[in-house]
Amino acid sequence: MKPLIHRELADGRWFTFSISEQLGNVGSEFERAANAFERGNHERFEKAFERMLELLDLTVEDPKWRTACRLRELLRLREEVCDVFHGNEIYGTSIETLKKYFLYFGIAARADR
Repeated sequence: MKPLIHRELADGRWFTFSISEQLGNVGSEFERAANAFERGNHERFEKAFERMLELLDLTVEDPKWRTACRLRELLRLREEVCDVFHGNEIYGTSIETLKKYFLYFGIAARADR
């Protein structure tokens, strides 16, 4: 098992964030992964993708989102972000669509400050 990249967040701090803050941060890593993917920078893509999945997994583990609807949406989101970078054969979602999805959470997180 690999060591956690976001150890401090995994120790509980992540669970104090709102859904907008969590998905806004996931979206920042998604944006980095997407930019590296589009430029063909495989090393940067892999690192950003790994960080994004770790943050998304922490969000899935957050007890606040353990309702059936929220959990289903988060798990579907995880499937889509994986699919978009690995063939895009299941959902056909574009990188731009997911960038927009995450952008709205980032905007909401900043508005709540």
